[in-house]
Amino acid sequence: MGIKEIRIAGFGGQGVVLSGQIVGQAASIYDDGFSTLTQNYGPEARGGSCTTEVVISDEPIGYPYVQNPGVLIILSQEAYDKYRNGLSSEALMIIDPDMVKPDPSQTPAPLAIPATRMARELGRVVVANIITLGFLVAVSDIVSPEALKNSVLTSVPKGTEEFNAKAFETGYSYGLEQGKRSEVPDG
Repeated sequence: MGIKEIRIAGFGGQGVVLSGQIVGQAASIYDDGFSTLTQNYGPEARGGSCTTEVVISDEPIGYPYVQNPGVLIILSQEAYDKYRNGLSSEALMIIDPDMVKPDPSQTPAPLAIPATRMARELGRVVVANIITLGFLVAVSDIVSPEALKNSVLTSVPKGTEEFNAKAFETGYSYGLEQGKRSEVPDG
């Protein structure tokens, strides 16, 4: 497997840090690998910039910081403007097109999932991050789908597991239909 690096960026209140924790837990507990998580957020509780980075490996990780992300999940225009440059041509970028307007000349074009809109249609906008994680595992090999779903179900508040499972499946199905599965490049 090698080392896989993921950066998730948006603003506070979108579940950015929780998403990173879920991915890291999926890799380390449910896929029996190793992971590290770092996070950075502004002083605001909600609305300020927020980034989490996850490093995944099949062996112990010596350096816990993302240097060359193979996956970039972008949930705000500010995050897109900050992180879009300098990516490897093999990097997989996922955006929410209702939150991010990408540069039309960007190659390769980012994969898009309208997770916020889909979450609103499900009745709770707070599950947009879970929808995005379902999409991520449908279009990449970052972790196994079973591991990520198990991690979601053990990370969400008690009593919301069924709803979050539905959100995960919504994103996963959308990814299978609309996305293209790709291998995440080793870091």
